[in-house]
Amino acid sequence: MKTLLLTLCLSLAPLTPALAETLHFVTEEYAPFNYLQDGRITGIGVEQVETIARASGIDYTMEIMPWARAFAMAKNQPMHCVFTTGFNRERADQFVWVNPLLKDQMVLLKRKDGSKGPATVQEALAMKVGSQRGDFAVEALEDLGFREIDLAADIDLTLRKLLSGRIDLMPTSIKTYRNLVNQGQPVEKAMLMAGKTYGIACQKDTPPALIARLQAELDKLILSGGQDRIFTAYGLPPNARTADNGDKK
Repeated sequence: MKTLLLTLCLSLAPLTPALAETLHFVTEEYAPFNYLQDGRITGIGVEQVETIARASGIDYTMEIMPWARAFAMAKNQPMHCVFTTGFNRERADQFVWVNPLLKDQMVLLKRKDGSKGPATVQEALAMKVGSQRGDFAVEALEDLGFREIDLAADIDLTLRKLLSGRIDLMPTSIKTYRNLVNQGQPVEKAMLMAGKTYGIACQKDTPPALIARLQAELDKLILSGGQDRIFTAYGLPPNARTADNGDKK
């Protein structure tokens, strides 16, 4: 995958030595939250991260790469953060967090080909399911009882497997599902899963003052309505609407 590195050096306010270090944000190609468009990284998650980083007055870089690599970098390399990252029990203590960039319900998708989807979890377990390597949806699938999960490098590959018939089901968020439908992708809901929270996951040694500053700015963005405006600009419902309401946009 093409990799783009954007370095934005900001000096909006005097910084303490800890906050003067450069923070490296890494992410994946996963529209509409983080993706490349006309040579730049954009998306719902990207706009939020850039907004709160600028407001915090920190120096930062942003790079897009395959998810497994981004996740490993944020877990193991100091001053690295990965987004838009699903929060779950396994990851809770592996990182320090800035939440939420997104609250959404998960859904299992199937091809829109006239076939009948699974009516129960037991029926779903008899079907082939796929997800992305290192994606937190894998744990959600395992919690449901799936044991053999076809893993791909990114969501585009998983989607291609679904549409070609190599897998029968794939998990994603309701908002991503709506985005796929808006793009004209022939997919439909097969079964709802549990709701999830997504945020920024940073390497555990990231200075607490820096994390607190980012969290404070994200809290301000949410309370001011700025987060909802970002979602709306991308044609998706505000973050407050976490439950699925059929296929209403």
